Amino acid sequence: MSNTNALFFNAVNDIPQEYWQQLQCTENTYYTPEFLHAYEIANDDIVCRYIVIVNKKQEATAFAITQLVTIPIETITQNIKISDTFKKRLNGLFCNSTARILFCGNIFLSGEYGTFIKDGEDINIMFHALAKALKKLMKNTKRLQAVFVKDFKKSSLTLTDQLQDYKYAPMKVEPNMIITLQPEWKSFDDYKNALKSKYRVKANKADKKSKNLIVKQFTAQEIENHKSELQALYENTIANANFNAQVLNLNTYTHLKASYGDQFIVKGYFLEDKLIGFLSAMVNQENLDAHFIGLDYSMNKEYAIYPRILNDYVRLGIQHQATRINLGRTASEIKSTLGAKPQDLTCYIRHKKPLLNAAMRPFIKNIKIKSFKEHKPFKE
Repeated sequence: MSNTNALFFNAVNDIPQEYWQQLQCTENTYYTPEFLHAYEIANDDIVCRYIVIVNKKQEATAFAITQLVTIPIETITQNIKISDTFKKRLNGLFCNSTARILFCGNIFLSGEYGTFIKDGEDINIMFHALAKALKKLMKNTKRLQAVFVKDFKKSSLTLTDQLQDYKYAPMKVEPNMIITLQPEWKSFDDYKNALKSKYRVKANKADKKSKNLIVKQFTAQEIENHKSELQALYENTIANANFNAQVLNLNTYTHLKASYGDQFIVKGYFLEDKLIGFLSAMVNQENLDAHFIGLDYSMNKEYAIYPRILNDYVRLGIQHQATRINLGRTASEIKSTLGAKPQDLTCYIRHKKPLLNAAMRPFIKNIKIKSFKEHKPFKE
C-alpha cells in the first residue's frame, strides 16, 4: 500500500499555505504562489492544474505544475530535424490540426520548473508518485491528445528516464544558452576585456549603433501604460521564433512587477517617443533569467536593437551579481558569441491512447534538434 497520496488543485491559491511551508520550495521564485498566480489569472486560455503529493501524515512532500493548452501540431514539429514523410505521419497522429496537450511544467519558462521534490525525501519514490498522479490527471482530462513533461538537464536523466516505464518517449529540445559570469567581472568593461578582439568589437558595435535609443526601466504602472505596444512587439518577435507553444498575455508582467518589484525587470527601448523594443528578466537566486523580448525588426538592422538587448542582459547579470545568465532557447549561435554555452534539455512525450502512443514512439526517436555553430569568444 502506498504511503503517498496525490491531491489536485484547480488554482494555485487553493493550495493550503501549510503545504508551501512544508515543501520549502519558495526560495525559487518559479515555485512561489505569487508567480504562478500571475500567469494563471492573466492567461484565460490555459487551464492550470496543480499536483501536491502528501505522505501518510498529510504533509506535502512533492509538487507539480501542469498547464493544458491547445496548439497547432505544426508548431511542435516545425523546428525538429525529421524527414518530411515522418513529419507528415506524426502530424497525422494528431489529426493534422490542433493538439490538446497537457504540459507538466511552465510553457513560458525554459528549464526544470515543472516538478519539485522536498529536500530529504526519497526522490525515486516521489518522482514515481508524481508520474502516477500525472497519469491519473491524463486519464481524467477530456479530449486530451498528449502529455509533455519538460525540461530536464542531463544530470537529471537518471531519474527522469524512468518516465519511459510510463510509456513516455524522451525527446531532446533546443538547449538553454547559459553565460557563466566570472567573479572578477565588476562591470561590462571587465566582461568585454575578457573577450577576444573580434567579439569585443561586435559588442561595442551594438552599443554604438543603439546609442540614440533611450532605455527606460518600467514600473508596474508603465508596463500597464505601454501594454498594447509591448504585446505587439512581443508577438512580432515570437512570429519569427522557431517554436512557441502559446502566446503570453503581458498582463502577466504587470502582476509580476507588482509582486516582485526590482527582482522582475522590464526595460523599454525608445527611439524618440516610440517604443521599438523591450527586454524582460527575473533575478532568481543566483541566476538572471531572460524572459521574453520584443522588437521592431524594421529598425533592428539600423539600431541593433537585439544585439543591444543581449549586451544589456550581460550588464544586468553583472549589476545583480548573478552567477549565471540564462538567455533561454532560440538564436543559439548569436548568444554563443557573448559566451553562452548550451545546456542540453530533454523532454518526454506520450500520446494518451496506447496504440497511437506506440505508433508515435519510432518517430520521436528519429527527431533531432537543429544544430548551430558554437563560438568561443573568450580569451584562452
